[in-house]
Amino acid sequence: MPIKVQDSLPATSILESENIFVMTEYFAIHQDIRPLKMLILNLMPTKIVTETQLLRKLSNSPLQVEVEFLQTSSYQPKHVDPGHLDSFYTTFDAIKDKKYDGMIITGAPLDFVRFEDVDYWEELCRIMEWSKFHVHCVMHVCWGAYAGLYYHYGIEKRDRLPKLSGIYAHKMLKPKSPLFRGMDDCFYAPHSRATEITAEQILAIPELELMAVSEEAGVAVVKSADNHHFFIMCHPEYDADTLALEYFRDVKKGLNPEVPINYFPDDDPAKPPVVTWRSAGQLLYTNWLNYYVYQTTPYDVRDI
Repeated sequence: MPIKVQDSLPATSILESENIFVMTEYFAIHQDIRPLKMLILNLMPTKIVTETQLLRKLSNSPLQVEVEFLQTSSYQPKHVDPGHLDSFYTTFDAIKDKKYDGMIITGAPLDFVRFEDVDYWEELCRIMEWSKFHVHCVMHVCWGAYAGLYYHYGIEKRDRLPKLSGIYAHKMLKPKSPLFRGMDDCFYAPHSRATEITAEQILAIPELELMAVSEEAGVAVVKSADNHHFFIMCHPEYDADTLALEYFRDVKKGLNPEVPINYFPDDDPAKPPVVTWRSAGQLLYTNWLNYYVYQTTPYDVRDI
C-alpha cells in the first residue's frame, strides 16, 4: 500500500526518485475504492496447482480481489475432474458481457505446436480480442505470453532445444518502472520452456517495451506501451518443487532430461531445492496488481 503524506513534504520527491510510491493527500482524497474483479483463463492441465500458485500471489496484498476462473469450451482437458470444472469454472459465453479490472492467461504444455494447430486457438483468439474492450489490464504467462504476442503483434515464436529449465538471473532494463518497485538490482525466476523469442523481435515493435532479460534465458518480461498487456516468459509463481516434479516426471518417462540449472544444490537432484525467487515473484505480481490494475482502473467497472 502507498504512504500517504502532505503534498509539499520534502521527503516526497526523494522517495519518488527512489521509485517508492507516495500518495499525496489530494490523490488520496479523490480516490474511490472497491474490490477488483479478476478473471483467470487457466489453460494448464494441473488446474488446482496453477489455481493455488496464482491465488497465493494475488492474495498477498491488502487489496480485495474477486476471482473467477475461465475454461475453454472448445476443448475439454482429459486429466481434470469434470466436477471441479463444473463447480469452479465458467465459460466465455457466460461472461462475455461482463467487464474486469484484470485478467491472467496462463501457460499451457504446448511446446513445438503451431498456434493454429491448438484445439482451442480460435476460441482463445476470441477471448484475447474481447479482452481489448472488456479488461483493463491483461497478464499473459509463459505459453500464454507467446500466444498473446503472436495474436496482438504477429511475433513468431521459435523452438528452443534443449529445453530451458532452471532458475536464472534477470536484469531490469527499466528499473524505475512501477513493476519493479522494491526489487533488487538482479532478480531470480524459474523458466521451464522449449520456446523463445528474441529481444530484437520486441524492439522492432514501437508499441512494446522490453522490461527484463536474462543473459542465459533471454527475454523474460515485456509490456505494451499503453500498459494494457504484460507478457511474462518466466514463472515467478512456481512452488519450490515445481521444477523437481517436472524433472522426475521426465526421468520416469525415460526422456533423459537435463538437470534444471541453478536449482538443486550442487546440481544433485537428491537434495531439496533452495527457493531464491519467492520474494521477487511476489513483488512482480503485487506491483502489477497494484500499479497497473488497482491504481488506474475506473471506479465503475462498466467504464472499462
